[in-house]
Amino acid sequence: MSDSTKAGIGFFAKYLSFWVAICITLGVAIGYFLPGVPAFLGKFEYAKVSIPVAILIWLMIYPMMLKVDFTSIKNAGKKPKGLVVTLVVNWLIKPFTMYLIAWFFLKIVFKTLIPSDLSTEYLAGAVLLGAAPCTAMVFVWSYLSDGDPGYTVVQVAINDLVILFAFTPIVAFLLGVSDVHVPLDTLILSVVLFVVIPLSLGALTRSNLIKKRGKDWFENVFIKKFEGITEGGLLLTLVILFAFQGRVILANPLAIVLIAVPLIIQTYLIFFIGYGWAKAWKVPYEVAAPAGMIGASNFFELAVAVAISLFGLSSGAALATVVGVLVEVPVMLSLVRIAKATRGSFSLATAGAIDQAATK
Repeated sequence: MSDSTKAGIGFFAKYLSFWVAICITLGVAIGYFLPGVPAFLGKFEYAKVSIPVAILIWLMIYPMMLKVDFTSIKNAGKKPKGLVVTLVVNWLIKPFTMYLIAWFFLKIVFKTLIPSDLSTEYLAGAVLLGAAPCTAMVFVWSYLSDGDPGYTVVQVAINDLVILFAFTPIVAFLLGVSDVHVPLDTLILSVVLFVVIPLSLGALTRSNLIKKRGKDWFENVFIKKFEGITEGGLLLTLVILFAFQGRVILANPLAIVLIAVPLIIQTYLIFFIGYGWAKAWKVPYEVAAPAGMIGASNFFELAVAVAISLFGLSSGAALATVVGVLVEVPVMLSLVRIAKATRGSFSLATAGAIDQAATK
């Protein structure tokens, strides 16, 4: 991770929960009192992709991709346990527990509170979140929990590569199980637009500029120029999304709470699976904390983008992914506190493992 990342969490990121709440309120107000605004923005659409939202999502994703150092992957073999935990939890456990938990609450527990068609859309949004492990804010969570910054970069880089070929089939399978028709070409197009292209451009930009100006200039000068852009793009996207959802939310404000319940439960469950497994496997705390964080948090920018592409701006799926943004920040901050509070137990476990090895 760059020195700029280590130096501290940015102003927007530090108070992101507050800004998210403000933007949601503003978006809902616009959607309710100025319905002509979302109607106008809805005209700028191509292949179910909102052009204004696509631009904003690019503003969110591209700066993140600049921070991904793929050359760090060569160091992954030095600490393979943390990487195994991350990959197994993210791709073999998380998408399926998200589906099961969301299905149980949205289709069974809240059956009388949510119309069947709408609950299916909410479930689709939850699936999109569950199939997209975090590739950006995890840098923040790793920093706040005193994680190993270099290893976090390795985890993010490898997960970005896995997303390229695993996200589409997992989403298609889980949504198929939910009887949701997924236009596979639209799903693939979304991954190309919002992962492949920005990831490639970010890697090319990073490689070329480091060759020309050096790594120190790139990380401490160039990347700093993008500070606040990702968060700003996120906040503007939220305003637009909630403008489209404004009347729906005010007509059924309980929907936000109902969607949030399975998302919050899933976040805590996945964190404790990854974090607990790492502890049991004698993984050092500095690696275990980011391993748990990257699985618990989501690449919500991708989830939002794909939900809009597949189901539209005013869909229940888009609303569910946005609720994911709303609950993630406060929940992840609580997990940071939990991780730091339990750090001492990792030191004892690691010391015990060393002692056992020495006696052998």
